[in-house]
Amino acid sequence: MLLNLPASPDPTLPTLWSVFDRQQVVLIDNSLPGNEASNWSLTGRRFLGELGGRNLFSANLVGAVPAGTTLSPLRPALLGLPRDQAQALVRAAQLNRFAHTHRFCGACAAPLRPHNHDQGSSCPSCGEVYYPRLAPAMMVTVTRGREILLARAPHFAPGVYSALAGFVEPGETLEDCVHRETLEEVGLRLQTPRYIGSQSWPFPHSLMLAFIAEYASGDIVPQAGEIEDANWYDIDALPLIPPSLSIANWLINHTVDELRRRYD
Repeated sequence: MLLNLPASPDPTLPTLWSVFDRQQVVLIDNSLPGNEASNWSLTGRRFLGELGGRNLFSANLVGAVPAGTTLSPLRPALLGLPRDQAQALVRAAQLNRFAHTHRFCGACAAPLRPHNHDQGSSCPSCGEVYYPRLAPAMMVTVTRGREILLARAPHFAPGVYSALAGFVEPGETLEDCVHRETLEEVGLRLQTPRYIGSQSWPFPHSLMLAFIAEYASGDIVPQAGEIEDANWYDIDALPLIPPSLSIANWLINHTVDELRRRYD
């Protein structure tokens, strides 16, 4: 669903709120609150844009949790929300973190002032300008005939395997990152990777960019401390994979669909 970023809210539209209580999100029946949140005791109210015919706002809760609501950590909340609400919460979480971590100038320590026209901040003392950080990270499924290479890191849930992933280094292209991370994590060399899609992910401010690449050479050698296990899996015998909201799930299923069309 397309996120629109007008300068101000449309007063004729209903609202959707991402309300934070420290590291948790306020929910009503496993959904983000709507117009009722406008009457809560809130601070740091911020207009985030328009999505699906609703004005998006974020804020931080002051005082007690409103009656009829529950608190949830960010990740479980995202996994349980409808897709459009999850997209709204992703944006809200990233901007909320930016506001929390950019209250003072990193160059001269003066208090920052938020912009009126975008989500950035600037320093009235030295003129330094700050914008919400995005950290690009690649994710890749490596294919070999009907097989997909999947791996698990030590922090994954038991039994879950996923595509390879890693952050882009300064001065590095996305394609170079795909090749480097694959070689580092599992010791394999690839043919030219193909870009497939992307996802914003607020842990804490990632922009995930998904690729598919065919195996070129090498034997699997898991990187100590980073990769607990890695193997080739036939598309009809995959292990557990990440939940449906994550781009890893989408990328793996997209790759499976491609391979079925090619080999079945």
